[in-house]
Amino acid sequence: MASPSGSNSMYDYSFKILLVGDSGVGKSSMLVSFISNHFEDLTPTIGVDFKIKHLRVRGKKLKLTIWDTAGQERFRTVTSSYYRNAQGIFLVYDVTRRETFTNLSEVWAKEVELYSTNQDCIKMLVGNKVDKETERAVKREEGIAFARKIGCLFIECSAKTRANVEKCFEELAEKILEVPSLLEEGSTIGKKNILKQRQESQKNHGGGCCS
Repeated sequence: MASPSGSNSMYDYSFKILLVGDSGVGKSSMLVSFISNHFEDLTPTIGVDFKIKHLRVRGKKLKLTIWDTAGQERFRTVTSSYYRNAQGIFLVYDVTRRETFTNLSEVWAKEVELYSTNQDCIKMLVGNKVDKETERAVKREEGIAFARKIGCLFIECSAKTRANVEKCFEELAEKILEVPSLLEEGSTIGKKNILKQRQESQKNHGGGCCS
């Protein structure tokens, strides 16, 4: 269940999540749908954008920093730094455009393999735009088979109707919580944040006996 996303919310873990895939597959729309509970038909992302969402999963308060990247070749100059220290990656394709599915194996999966610094990073294959079922060009079974081949989770969703959008992020977060090495990283960031907030709180309230 989602919790308020105020910037001062305390959290147990902080995770970096990436959205990758061709331009126009609906990465930004998925993100906006998840963050704000409504759909927007957005123009392509220029460079890199990110949003923050606070979630409660399995009794833990999580801060997800979700990075949305441009799918166009000319914007992909920040690639290696973008992948660094990510605990979760969504590989997104459009079920109505077969080339976006093909490019996952020919471009994006290889890029994840090359640049991801976390061997234990959780990956999820996402087929978006299932609201356009009559235009479907990639069968669900093909998605499942490819996900098995590259060792990742699989889900289909619709950013437009919001079907399975929250489930995508919640399932990914649940799987990250099951991996000790990713938890350790997320915990370190969380503890630093809590310590910083305590220090700021003391400063604001004149706290501390030895000023």
